[in-house]
Order: sequence, then structure tokens, then C-alpha cells
Amino acid sequence: MRWDEILITTRRDTPTEAETVSNKLMLKTAMIRRLSSGVYIYLPFGMRTLLKAMNIVREEMNRIGAQEVMLPVLQPLELLKETGRDKTLGSILFTTKDKSNKIYALGPTHEEIVTHLARVEINSYRQLPISLYQIQVKFRDEPRPRGGVLRSREFIMKDSYSFNKDWECLSGSYKKHYDAYVRIFKRSGVNVHIVEADTGAMGGSESHEFMCRSDAGEDSMVLCGKCSYSANVEKAECLQPTHQPASRTQILRKPEEVNTPGKHSVQEVAGFLGLKGEDVVKTIVVRGSKKYYACLIRGDHEINLLKLQRALKESSIELATPDEVENVTGSVFGFTGPVGLTEKNLDIICDNSIENISNFVAGGNRKDTHLINVNLYRDFKPTRIADVRLIKEGDPCPRCLAPVSVTPCIEVGHIFKLGTKYSEAMELNFLTEKGENKPVVMGCYGIGVNRIIASAIETHNDEKGIIWPKELAPFNVYLASINPSDKNIKKISQTLHDNFEMSGLSVLWDDRDTSAGVKFADADLLGIPVRVIAGKKLLENGKVDIKKRVDGQEVQVEWEKAVDQCRNIYNSLPF
Repeated sequence: MRWDEILITTRRDTPTEAETVSNKLMLKTAMIRRLSSGVYIYLPFGMRTLLKAMNIVREEMNRIGAQEVMLPVLQPLELLKETGRDKTLGSILFTTKDKSNKIYALGPTHEEIVTHLARVEINSYRQLPISLYQIQVKFRDEPRPRGGVLRSREFIMKDSYSFNKDWECLSGSYKKHYDAYVRIFKRSGVNVHIVEADTGAMGGSESHEFMCRSDAGEDSMVLCGKCSYSANVEKAECLQPTHQPASRTQILRKPEEVNTPGKHSVQEVAGFLGLKGEDVVKTIVVRGSKKYYACLIRGDHEINLLKLQRALKESSIELATPDEVENVTGSVFGFTGPVGLTEKNLDIICDNSIENISNFVAGGNRKDTHLINVNLYRDFKPTRIADVRLIKEGDPCPRCLAPVSVTPCIEVGHIFKLGTKYSEAMELNFLTEKGENKPVVMGCYGIGVNRIIASAIETHNDEKGIIWPKELAPFNVYLASINPSDKNIKKISQTLHDNFEMSGLSVLWDDRDTSAGVKFADADLLGIPVRVIAGKKLLENGKVDIKKRVDGQEVQVEWEKAVDQCRNIYNSLPF
């Protein structure tokens, strides 16, 4: 394809809207253009890459015997009501009404739709196991779209669903998808860590995420350098500390009120009293589906709402508003503490880090007041003690006790053992060999296709631009004609272009009437794996320069041998 045949306008400036490397480079290379917050147009250069990513995913899904379907974007809201996810997904749902006022959701995910399909089509064990997949647009009303296509309101996902007769059968389907994902990311040039993950709103018994290490990521993963433990930071287990802070003492002192005017945060209170954050215990009030809870956590730790939700067996958990805190505790917001809360019929959930400390500081439930020398069990009784905090850098590994690292990352894939959550709720049953009616056991497997592209760019770039993995590259070869007005250069370039296309190597032929410097800069920016220069050396000795984008290595060959040489170079690329 000639340059003037493709809609592409490269940029030298850094777009002000760009927050991440991938967003910046996708805009500079004219892969995408922003239409509105979290909504992007894919231009031809970006579309070619998007189709490459889809093709990799499709090939690997077909390889494991999954069958492709296309599920509707418009989802009748009553299907989501069957599973209760009209409420759990409520904040991110885009909804619309038809002329008869029937409410539809723009598909944020498709569990209910595919389960409905299966309950119509599947009725016997002879049809199981079976896996269905689609590559489809999804819609989620993200409160903070960011990072370009990394977190957008409209995006493309591959989601597949396995239907199995029992848990053993599900494990087989799960393993097939797990292995397929490993191949997909390897082919895409995306280095992933596979970590234990929380099932979240999807539900189920087991889950793994495929994480790409990147500073652009909004997720974090926990890795142990000594053993094989890895987990999403929201899933990672926190061990109960075996010792209390050095500033604490085992002698239980009498609780006392102290005046802390205007001191609300842990840092303010600890600094005012000459203590550390670990000496203060925060009381955080949260709202469940039907009641409120008080959660206690050490001042130098952060609450993990997903762990808390699991511990309380709630469908959702949210932080209470200041007004709600004051109404349910009778205290002043910013000074809430555990002493006396049981009288308010509040369940008190303590993080396990609280059990081994004594004489800590807590809110005094009155304005400008805190209590010192507060002690668990003596001054208040917890309803439950559980691990409800976020793990942090240097905490002990829950498997081998070595210090862990916490690393920012991008979630590019997520797989779940759903079990019978959806089949029971939606009455998806099948007849067993013995004629028994049992719920189908399901699995769910998602990949963010847009995120594959962004993650590849985040992983493979330099100060000049993108370095495309060969299977994702929009073109295999970039052919630049230097001084294209020269008849000989133009003629040989045309022959090279045609020979590349006939050989199966896609080529972008830059025959613009512009300087060599501009073409070289665009070649580096676009990141096409192999660059061929037809210029002065071609006129002098019949040779062209061939350069690899990944490491800059360059060779000269007779132009007649350029196609074969480029194919050899392309096939030998490391990714």
C-alpha cells in the first residue's frame, strides 16, 4: 500500500490529552482519534493492528475447539434482573428504552445473554462440554476513563463461555483456555504474569488474571521473588503480624480522652500526639445491602473493600457518606471510634493486624476528641476478625514469608470458574446419563483486545516511537523511496512493492515527496518491524538498506534479493 492510499497523519508534538505512553503513541501515529471522553475512533493504521489482534485471538480460540457466535449489544434488562446484576452492575450500565418503554442495557458483559442462549439450546449431557466465544463491543459507564483505550467507555472484548456437566469437566475447559491465553499473549509480544484474582461481580470459585507489568496500569500485582506466589493486590492474603509496633507495650493502660482539635486524618492525629501511623486505628463505616458495618484497620494500612465484602458475604460494599456515618454511629465524622459502637447495633469487623497491638489510639466519637490506650476485647468486642486490608510492599509472602513486591500492571485477560452461579439463577439445566436434572457448570474467559494493543506498545517502545511485535504490526515492511522523482528509484520501488505483496509480506510504501529525515522519523515512530531504504546506494551499486526496528541492525543487499532477506529477518525477530 502506498502512503497516499492510507489515511494517516503522523504528529511530532505530544498530544495534551495523552496520559500514557500507549495513548501518546497511538495518537501520534494516527491509530486512533478521541471522539469524546472514553470513546475513540480507529483509523486505518490502528484498524489493521486491531484486526491482527483479533485474528490471533480467533485462531487460538478455534484451536481449542471454541465456536464463534455474535451476541446482541442490546440486552433486555429483565435478563440481568434474573441474576441480580442489574443492581451490582448498576453504576456502569448504559441503558435505553425502546418505543414501548422496555429497558435495555448496552452490553457491559454477556453472561446472562449466553446463559439464556444455552438454556434454549442445551438440554443433554451429550451436548457437553461446549465452549462459545465472541469478539464484541462492550459498553461501561466508567467514572474516570483514562489511558486512551486502556480504560474506555466503549471497547472490544473477546469473551468465551464453557458449559460443562461437572466441576472436573470445567477444570478441563479452564485449562484449555488458560493455555490458549498463554499462547495469545506470547504471539502478541505481551509479557504476562498469571496471578490469583478476585471473582468480583462475576462470581465463581476460582479466578486468574493475566497481568502485563506497566506503570500505566491501574491494577497492581503482588509478586514473591523467592517462591511462585503471585496475586492481584485485591486478592493477596495478608498474614496476621506476629508482633506489635515497637512503641506499644503489653501493659494495658487506662483509656483516656485527649483533645485533638481539627485533627482528622491518621497522619494529623499521629503527628499531633508524637506517634506513628501504626499506633492509630481507623474506624471506617461501610454500607452493605441492608445494614452498616464498622471496620477497624491499623492507621498505616489501607482497607480492601473486596476482601471486606467477601468476609461479610455481602453482594456489594460501599463507603458510607459523612452524613451516614454520623447518623448510624451518633459520632462526629472524622472522630469515629469503636468504643460504644456495639450499643448502636453496629457489627464491628477488625482486621487481623489489630489483634496483636495494645494501647492504640482511636476516635473518641466526639468532636476534636480521640481516645488513647484503647484495647481490643477490654474496651470493645469485635463481631469478627478477618484479613480485610490491602497488602503492601515488603509485607511477608503468605506462602514463604519472604518480602513481596507490589507492581503496577495492566489486566489484559481474566478467566473465571463461574460454577453454577448463573445456571442456577437462570435455570440452565441438563439431563445427566442417569436422567437427573442438574445445573450446567460454567466458566467465563475474557480478553481486552484493545488492551492487547496498548500493552504491546507500553512494553515495546523507545524515545523514537513504537516497536511493534511482528504478529501485531499493521505492516510487515516499511519501504521508503528517497528522491522518488528519480525514475529508476521509482521503478525499482514499484517492483519491490509488488514483489513484497505477492510474497505475502504486507508493505507500506512511503513515496512522498519529502525529505529523508522526515521519512526516517516516521519509520521509527510507526514502528514497522523491517525498514527498506531505496535511495542513493540503489543508484550507485544496485543495493538497498534493510534495517530492523527492534535493535537497529542494518544490512545492504542487492535489491533483487530484498524480499527474501526481509522475510528471513522478519521470521527471525524475537517477538
